[in-house]
Amino acid sequence: MPDSHPLPTTATVRVQRFNPDNDKKPRIQEFKVPLTADTTILDALHYIKAELDGSLTFRRSCRHAICGSCAMNVNGRNMLVCKTPLTRELDQQARVTIKPLPYLPIIKDLVVDRSSFWEQYQRVKPWLIPPDNVPEKEFRVSPEEVEALHNAETCIMCGACYSACQVIAMTKEYIGPHALLKAFLRVLDPRDAAPGERLADLDGGDGVYRCHTIFNCIDACPKNLNPTQAIETLRKLAQKRQAYEVERAERQKTLTQPVK
Repeated sequence: MPDSHPLPTTATVRVQRFNPDNDKKPRIQEFKVPLTADTTILDALHYIKAELDGSLTFRRSCRHAICGSCAMNVNGRNMLVCKTPLTRELDQQARVTIKPLPYLPIIKDLVVDRSSFWEQYQRVKPWLIPPDNVPEKEFRVSPEEVEALHNAETCIMCGACYSACQVIAMTKEYIGPHALLKAFLRVLDPRDAAPGERLADLDGGDGVYRCHTIFNCIDACPKNLNPTQAIETLRKLAQKRQAYEVERAERQKTLTQPVK
């Protein structure tokens, strides 16, 4: 809501409702909620559930040390509702529209089935595969090697990028920007012993070459990460996979030595 307008005392929250036991298709239901400058969209949903309609169903794990589960579609954009001020998303009539993440099956109301999301994540083997000779103390990774990862480890798996992807809208066979970002993290990690295997798996028709480079994943990411750039890097590395495997093997011979 523009700063030039005085803050109203209430806001109209338009929520997409869908109960598969009773509804043939989703519908929009409006609720009036109290509004302050500190009210977040998640606060508004909690108020609706506690005070107006206990049947409202949404997913969140905020303040439980599990971040990322409250991603929803607000006014057509994917975001985390726990950190989004309600005032920021209100239109001139003090309204906001909240829907579940798109392109995923709706379980109920704002809760979607993320099975395909997690299946693709598991497919890329997001864990570190260490070399045979693991040091007793630590690996020595250079600051430059850490910087090359572009903070990909800060991805919270919220699904905002996945359900903003136009390719996902067409096929769930696509690995997806979230999983490819995690694959990027492991492929570029000098401690990982399986970059060639990873790149070979990502080189198919449902991998890095399926990305249409529309940048929706960048716009949707609440952590300001760049899955598109990671995918482009994986494409380049896949084209020189064997040479990259040799390079990694040579680097791992010096992983226990102090970084100069």
